Amino acid sequence: MSSTPPNRILSPEEIALRAGGTDPELRLMPEAGVFAERALRLRQLAANHSLRDYLMLMAVICEAQHRRLPDFPPVALPTPQQVQAASEARQPLLSIHTWPRDPVWRDEWRTLMADVLTHLPEGSPARAGVQAASALGDDALEQQAARLLTGITLGLDVGSAPLIAAGLQLYWTVLTLRAAAADPRQLLGDTNDATRCPCCGSLPTTSITRSGGKRQGQRYLHCALCNVEWQMARVQCTHCLGTEGVHYEALQPVTETAPPSRLSPIEAETCATCQHYLKILHMDRDAQVEPVADDLASMTLDLLVSQAGFSRHGVNLMLLFGDSEGGDQAPPERGLG
Repeated sequence: MSSTPPNRILSPEEIALRAGGTDPELRLMPEAGVFAERALRLRQLAANHSLRDYLMLMAVICEAQHRRLPDFPPVALPTPQQVQAASEARQPLLSIHTWPRDPVWRDEWRTLMADVLTHLPEGSPARAGVQAASALGDDALEQQAARLLTGITLGLDVGSAPLIAAGLQLYWTVLTLRAAAADPRQLLGDTNDATRCPCCGSLPTTSITRSGGKRQGQRYLHCALCNVEWQMARVQCTHCLGTEGVHYEALQPVTETAPPSRLSPIEAETCATCQHYLKILHMDRDAQVEPVADDLASMTLDLLVSQAGFSRHGVNLMLLFGDSEGGDQAPPERGLG
């Protein structure tokens, strides 16, 4: 009997076939594209953008993640006992709260930062921040990682947070892809919270309506950490799961009768019931949208809906805010847990 090599990543269709289904509720991002496509989109969006320098820095980081992904060393994968325990508890198998982080992530993070430094211009003001973060010891690095994953912003170093998050994203993406390659069925179990990633329990960054084939028009939530996408019905609040009082806001509102070419590809799906929102991206309106990059480049929309009294359900690990005054979170972003 043949087995899937650790670095050979299954397509969504292969996952569906091996799991006994035809249209999987989970969508794994292709290994070759998950970070490369994000980097390309960030560079596209950076042109003439007020956050150009920051978007370009994030593009450099994503390109480094892309280079490290196929050569990431072996990591500890779920045991049958861990799979069974997670299934019985209806909890994510690779939960940010319970999964023991493999120490290899720290070494790979330092390698990732060294790669980033290599590709930053000599005069870039970001170099000092990357160098300072790279000097963190193991204990300090793990403390910062724990704060990021559990949503504790008290004591969070906001300067190094996106850099450390990049290493956690890389590790959890590798972990999820390899666990799926070993046996995709172990990632397809039901969990107790449909508003969070069923693989790692993190918050989504955005939701996105996919196009093409059987996924045409289907809405997926995109995990901020492991890059898995999971299905959720459209016109449903991603926070309270309600269907009443759901409305859509965009930076350039148009009438409902406007042609698709004039509809905004990025909207904020707001819920009058729980006063939360999450952005929704539409690939049928712009085939180039990418969940993390387009969310980062549309922060003006976050300001618009937050000023209207809505709180964000979700997080973008490329832009986090800490709290130096002693609170445990700050709008509009929050940690994964």
